[in-house]
Amino acid sequence: MRSYTIGRAARLLGVSSDTVRRWADAGRIPTRRDDAGKRIIDGSALAAFSVALAAEAHSAEGDEGTYTTARNAFPGIITAVKLGDVAAQVEVQAGPHRLVSLLTREAVEELGLAVGMEAVARVKATNVHIDRV
Repeated sequence: MRSYTIGRAARLLGVSSDTVRRWADAGRIPTRRDDAGKRIIDGSALAAFSVALAAEAHSAEGDEGTYTTARNAFPGIITAVKLGDVAAQVEVQAGPHRLVSLLTREAVEELGLAVGMEAVARVKATNVHIDRV
C-alpha cells in the first residue's frame, strides 16, 4: 500500500504541513514512522480522512450553503476578471488549482464578481460554474 509523507499529504489536502501535523497530533489522522523515523500516512487512511474532511466542510456550510447539482466544488478566491462586450473570463485560485470559467458579461455583472472575492468554482463535465460566496 502506498504511504505519504506529511508534506505530500498536505499538498493533496490543500493545507499546510503544520496543519496535517496538528491533525495527526490530535489523533484525527493516523501516522506511523518509516525506517528513517519520518511520520508517514497510509494511503487508505489519507483517502478516508480526505472524504471525512470534505464532508465536514460541506456540513459546516449549513443552511447558508449554495444548493447545486454540480458536485466538484473548488472554493477559492477570484484572481482575475476579464470583461468583453458579451463574454467574460473569471479565474479562481482554489488551493493549488487555477480554474478559468468563460461566461457572459451579464452573469459576471449580476453576481458582482470582482478580484479578491471568495467564490466557488463548480465543475460539471466541461463547464466551470462560478457561485458567489
